[in-house]
Amino acid sequence: MKALVLCGGHGTRLRPITHTSAKQLVPVANKPVLFYGLEALREAGIEDAGIIVGDTAEEVRRAVGDGSRFGLRVTYIQQEAPLGLAHAVLIARDYLGDDDFVMYLGDNFLVDGLTGVVETFRRTRPDAQLLLTPVADPSAFGVAELDRDGRLVGVEEKPRRPRSDLAIMGVYLFTPVVHEAVRSIKPEARGELEITTAIRWMLEQGLRVTSHVVHGYWKDTGRVEDMLECNRLVLESQEPRVVGEVAEDCQTVGRVVVEEGARVSGSRLVGPLIIGPGAVVRDSYVGPFTSIGPGCVIRDTEVEFSIVMERSSVLGVRRMRDSLVGKDVVITPAAAQPRAYQFVLGDHSRVRIG
Repeated sequence: MKALVLCGGHGTRLRPITHTSAKQLVPVANKPVLFYGLEALREAGIEDAGIIVGDTAEEVRRAVGDGSRFGLRVTYIQQEAPLGLAHAVLIARDYLGDDDFVMYLGDNFLVDGLTGVVETFRRTRPDAQLLLTPVADPSAFGVAELDRDGRLVGVEEKPRRPRSDLAIMGVYLFTPVVHEAVRSIKPEARGELEITTAIRWMLEQGLRVTSHVVHGYWKDTGRVEDMLECNRLVLESQEPRVVGEVAEDCQTVGRVVVEEGARVSGSRLVGPLIIGPGAVVRDSYVGPFTSIGPGCVIRDTEVEFSIVMERSSVLGVRRMRDSLVGKDVVITPAAAQPRAYQFVLGDHSRVRIG
């Protein structure tokens, strides 16, 4: 069984971060969200993964390499444009051959992993298997309709009037029959080959498409709020570890991780949190559910419930929370007099002033 991991797309909901970075590589607890998925695939016994890449192909290649760090053999498959999930299956035909496969969206986060799901599929081997979960706003997702006996009878992509609250998660399991399905469909109104259209074709042909409702934690990390929530979840489960330098004038409370080469002085750390390798925290408060990336500098600042990505500096900020700060960002206060805010902001930025 192989894996097909989707790392294309433009990540518009995470702009401006994704103007310069792949959305699948935005870190959760200082590890790219994509890495959690690759680790879950290997734990499920999968050894071969094809990764669909687009405009951010080189960044993904640098981060993942040949896959050996994850115990995987990785093949990269270039997608000319984000033309839909079914299009990704279509262009991966030669790579997938006649193998069963799991298709995994690289920006999804599934806390319970994939082992049980893959084992069930291997044992029962339907033509396709979907994972479903109840959501508050199903119109933002592909939606599944079940009959009274719990059998899948219909799917629809981002419907205006959803027939259920069951969203289709970003994990799909297929036998090779799906290749006939993706060849048999046409692009929808958005110009994309939708995987829900292919699944609907399979249902109409009388093929066996099963579903499983998942009640564990799952997130499509397409929005800042979702990234911060995943960050909180992972940090809550970490064990405290201090291998960096924490001065005697510091106070640490709760599950605090200070990585090798990090230096903390004159500060209060209230976990769960992580301070990445080589980061410097001085005369600051770093509060719960915060990830400080490698090489960052936090000085004379209060920050909590936030992700600060690598090599960024936050200097003299009175209070920062619920924030996602990209790479190589510098945040400093304006001159004392006259008081004013000064911004250099990319497209689609969001700023709240307190």
